[in-house]
Amino acid sequence: MAPLIQRRVSRKKPQDAQAEEKSVSEATALSPKLIYEVIRREGEEELARSKRSLIWSGIAAGVMISLSVLGEAVFRTYLPDTAHRFLIENLGYSLGFLAVIMGRMQLFTENTITTVLPIMRAKTWHSLMCMFRLWGIVLAANVVGAFAAAMLFLWTPAISPEVLPAILDLSHHATSMGAYQGFWRAIPAGVIVALIVWMMPQADETSFFLILVFTWLIAAGDFAHIVAGSVEMAVMILDGQLGLMAAVFEFFLPVLAGNIVGGTIIFTLVAWGQVRDEVEEEK
Repeated sequence: MAPLIQRRVSRKKPQDAQAEEKSVSEATALSPKLIYEVIRREGEEELARSKRSLIWSGIAAGVMISLSVLGEAVFRTYLPDTAHRFLIENLGYSLGFLAVIMGRMQLFTENTITTVLPIMRAKTWHSLMCMFRLWGIVLAANVVGAFAAAMLFLWTPAISPEVLPAILDLSHHATSMGAYQGFWRAIPAGVIVALIVWMMPQADETSFFLILVFTWLIAAGDFAHIVAGSVEMAVMILDGQLGLMAAVFEFFLPVLAGNIVGGTIIFTLVAWGQVRDEVEEEK
């Protein structure tokens, strides 16, 4: 029986063998080291981008992330008031993230892992300063875009009178949790966004559903995201319901710190721990 099997194997055409090998390779999951390498190279490309490119991409992301607030508000306005409406309306929160991530715009919370992984390997003051430079530019640009979107919501007739009360309700809820609660609720959101970035190289055709489900979880879990939250913060400031000092110290800085802790200190360091030995062996 064994010789017969060997003869059958030997008769396999080279083209068939190549096709089989290709199928196996495509079906094999990427190793943590390969995922790290994909994200590290993306991070190096982002660190090398010009200031102008970062600014405009960051502003675009800040504007487009407002679709999360708008989408959730539309669902809240027009869905019947049932016990399960909360879970359905939070699907609207995913819209802004889908636009930003799949449009490859600069979102601050993505950079808490993407631009950190190259630093873990290089470990130089220059690379660290480059990371902080990118963080500062992208975050500032995201906030500018968020305020631009809030102005559109409040100061123009772009938003229907039926939807605007829902935007105000969502914004009030997001910015009124207090500094302590805001910090802790921002940590899971930072972890989730970093997890999305880590899974994207493996996702391929399923990336849409990956982003949809995990960003829905941010909203359904009532977690805090600094950029989407900046749209809500801007709405409250421009509407006169939130003072600037309270916005900065009770919402913005605590949520920012929580996202950084979740995305960088927790997830990125754990991800780096998986590949550290293999990466450092190649140096």
